[in-house]
Amino acid sequence: MTDMTGKTVLITGASRGIGEAAAHIFAEAGANVVLMARGAKQIETIAAAIGDQALAVPCDVADWNSMRGAVDVAVARFGGVDVLINNAGVIEPISSLMDSDPGDWGQVIDINLKGVYHGMRAVMPLMADKGGSILTISSGAAHNALEGWSHYCTSKAGVHMLTQCVHKEAAGKGIRAIGLSPGTVATKMQREIKASGVNPVAALEWSDHIPPEWVARALLWMCTPDADEFLGQEIALRDDAIRDRAEVRG
Repeated sequence: MTDMTGKTVLITGASRGIGEAAAHIFAEAGANVVLMARGAKQIETIAAAIGDQALAVPCDVADWNSMRGAVDVAVARFGGVDVLINNAGVIEPISSLMDSDPGDWGQVIDINLKGVYHGMRAVMPLMADKGGSILTISSGAAHNALEGWSHYCTSKAGVHMLTQCVHKEAAGKGIRAIGLSPGTVATKMQREIKASGVNPVAALEWSDHIPPEWVARALLWMCTPDADEFLGQEIALRDDAIRDRAEVRG
């Protein structure tokens, strides 16, 4: 396993699913992990299970002041930030564009897109010249429109562009930016998609989805030089060659 001893990793959306799995995987690799989510009780429970190298910091990624404050708390505890994992994201409410509620639609953009920007903006000055990795959960929805997902597809397309922007502006300062499109993952979001009955993804069976631990291990691999060829790009975990390199096959 990749040795992350002495590194500090910030994980948004850490209360369940991919974020929770990443907290455990990175902690097992020796990292200090900062769990960030709106659900304080959930992240406090996860952090307590991990131990002293874990810190729970309640945070609303859609709010810049909340994000900036959470990063300040992490730095005060561990001295810096080496990795940011932009994982927080929502898909509800699933709705046709014509029938969508503008407030609900905008809230998804606030979390999925502006939340990623807020995380990047908060850590980039800390990483400049010192170096660090900004890893962002992308999606096939960034490149293919799906019925009922106009908010989600739009936000993920923007996230993909943000990764490219970070690379263009900050690769020379030692900041590594990579996106990860994990495919469909066995998380609460997939249960919400299934319940909607909208578009082909809702027709998938639970057994079709990969476990969140695979995504977490892929993120750990993405922190290594072996993933440097993908800087500024998006890695697809559907790719068998990537699964082999990240050692995530079941």
